[in-house]
Amino acid sequence: MTPPDPFTLHRLGPADDERLRRLNALFAWAFDDTESYLAQPPDGAWVRETLASPRVIALVAEQGSEVVGGLVAYELPKLERRRSEVYLYDLAVAETHRRQGIATRLIDRLRAIAREQGAWVVYVQADHGDDPAVALYTKLGVREDVMHFDLPLAP
Repeated sequence: MTPPDPFTLHRLGPADDERLRRLNALFAWAFDDTESYLAQPPDGAWVRETLASPRVIALVAEQGSEVVGGLVAYELPKLERRRSEVYLYDLAVAETHRRQGIATRLIDRLRAIAREQGAWVVYVQADHGDDPAVALYTKLGVREDVMHFDLPLAP
């Protein structure tokens, strides 16, 4: 008999405002970016509307009521063919819970959701120097070396 999982996975929906706040707190800590993730939290109406969209995929790994890992991804409809891609935007696991397969389980669940929704691929970026992320994504997929540019909006 296999022991029960020490954590559970949950896809966030419109009623998961508190889980989203805990996920954003994890992202703020993991990315050392409280300004982006905690300074101006969205109001409940925004959270409900955004999490109701099937094109927004937010997953958490929980141990009890503690969010120990999570990801946010976005399904992007394409126009060159009738298909979509899923962009894995944020992924983090609490430092105390790393090396337990949580990130891999989250990505596997994301890939299953992407397949169910008709996407043809999940893609993700990794920063130079983020060796754990690069190792994880290399294990799970095919590496492409590309450049990323942020294009500021005119004032």
